[in-house]
Amino acid sequence: MTLASLVGGFVLRHWKAYASSAVMLAGVAICSVWVPRKVGAMIDGLATHRLSNHDLTIGILQLLALGVAIYVLRVSWRIRLYGAAYRLGVELRTRLYARLSNQGPAFYQKRRTGDLMALGTNDIDAIEMAAGEAMLAGFDGTLTLVMVLGVMLLGVDWRLACVALLPFPLMGLAFWYISRHIHTAETDSLQRFSALNDHVQESLSGVRTVRALGLEKRSADQFSALAGQAANASFNAHKWEAAYEPAVGLTLAAASTLTLGLGGYLVWNNQLTIGALTSFTMYLGQLIWPMFAAGWVLSLIERGRAGLARLQPMLEAPLSVEDEGQLDRIEDGPLVLRDLRFSYGNPNGEFDRPALDGVSVALRPGMTLGLVGPTGAGKSTLLRVLLRQATPQHGSVTWGGHPLTSYRLAALRGATSWVPQESFLFSASIAENIALARPGASRAEIEHAASMAAIHDDILRFPLGYDTPVGEKGITLSGGQRQRVAIARSLLAESSLLLLDDALSAVDTGTETRILEHLAELRAARPGLTAIIASHRLSAVVNADLIVVLKQGRIVESGDHDTLLALDGWYASQWRYQQLEASLDAS
Repeated sequence: MTLASLVGGFVLRHWKAYASSAVMLAGVAICSVWVPRKVGAMIDGLATHRLSNHDLTIGILQLLALGVAIYVLRVSWRIRLYGAAYRLGVELRTRLYARLSNQGPAFYQKRRTGDLMALGTNDIDAIEMAAGEAMLAGFDGTLTLVMVLGVMLLGVDWRLACVALLPFPLMGLAFWYISRHIHTAETDSLQRFSALNDHVQESLSGVRTVRALGLEKRSADQFSALAGQAANASFNAHKWEAAYEPAVGLTLAAASTLTLGLGGYLVWNNQLTIGALTSFTMYLGQLIWPMFAAGWVLSLIERGRAGLARLQPMLEAPLSVEDEGQLDRIEDGPLVLRDLRFSYGNPNGEFDRPALDGVSVALRPGMTLGLVGPTGAGKSTLLRVLLRQATPQHGSVTWGGHPLTSYRLAALRGATSWVPQESFLFSASIAENIALARPGASRAEIEHAASMAAIHDDILRFPLGYDTPVGEKGITLSGGQRQRVAIARSLLAESSLLLLDDALSAVDTGTETRILEHLAELRAARPGLTAIIASHRLSAVVNADLIVVLKQGRIVESGDHDTLLALDGWYASQWRYQQLEASLDAS
């Protein structure tokens, strides 16, 4: 997709706005071209004493009327055209947001948040300007140029017009040279702004870490360096844009010199009137805008091209997880994993050692599965496969007798509640964060979910209770409180599958026990609820129907709590260690 095809397609969809703007611009051009001709006729009338006071008054009133008409038409077409051009910005931002919303974690592992934010601001602004300001200036400048040249050639004197146009090819060559450098400079400017934006986003998100490590000066120095680079890149682009004006000025100066030389000769030999020479000089002055418009249009087009070159890969980036399913409803039935193998790819396109290797598990509706194992065993990866955030290279996952890929992502995620290791809260109230999965939930239902997550009493201790704003990413809450709010959110959702990815790591054992008891009550009230709990703390899975021990992506032990203790393997030794640790803490 090129900038011309993008803008052209948009213009065709909104042709009424552009057509009405073109009509108004044509009116402006006609009025503007009429002014010098009227002035020239009035000067010749005064010079020959053939213009009466009445005719002079009428002429002045006509010039004033033309000025008012030009003003009204210019304001009208700006409102009409820019209103249409801004819709292109809305369309592009909507497309970008929709594309980014459907991308999986693999996509974001290779992208920077600040860079993506810059695409939605500066880059789309550049494309929007190409669809609005550039289209406007290009049409207005072209129409004015054609009409002025036509009047100069046919209505005044063709000899003067030909002489005046002699310097213009040199100006075209200068414009071509300048526009090439503008494209390079604008691309660099957008990239520098993106880097600056990314640094600001990271610094503000990690401001507590920056302060804790005493990195304020280092962060400020990096910001200053990046800001300087962005400013220099922008300044370089503007320097090349400023080169258009001298090219226009020199061209018009040369044209004026040639015109006055030949015009003076013609007037001296009575081949041209003073009024006609005055009109021609005024028309020559009107060529200033088309020339400036040409430079401005070229600059905006190069900005738009640079912005589209950065935006297009994001809009056309393949989804990291394709949504090609046809089923809109999750069928009741077992959740079965068969011989799953999954490896993460490295930047060279090669696969690392398997994160999952031959994993097979079958869960009936209502069962609870415990996933345990050392760090890096593959617990979180397995949950990502179930969420379709990662696609296994081998094996299959079926739910209700259908492969996960046969379900639409919206249906799959609507039937699944997931609490990740790093709980994310939005900058809203506690109640709004809990009710994200069910925006229409009553306050009583929200409070019941909070009670089940053992956070209700903590919330009531806040001055505003459930209406307390949590700040960006829940910064006003502790880690344990954020986890419990996220758990309350998942319990409020009416889902069939509950995934807890080490979601109890930041709470004490007493709170953990209460949450697990409430979870058992919820399972009793909703017999079809299947739960998968991944945890380093074995006490979180002790009552699970099935416990799986993963090591280096493989299942090395499986069974219930008593069976695994009898095996006297990794689970049994870890259980004894954690029990000893808990008793020492209690003493």
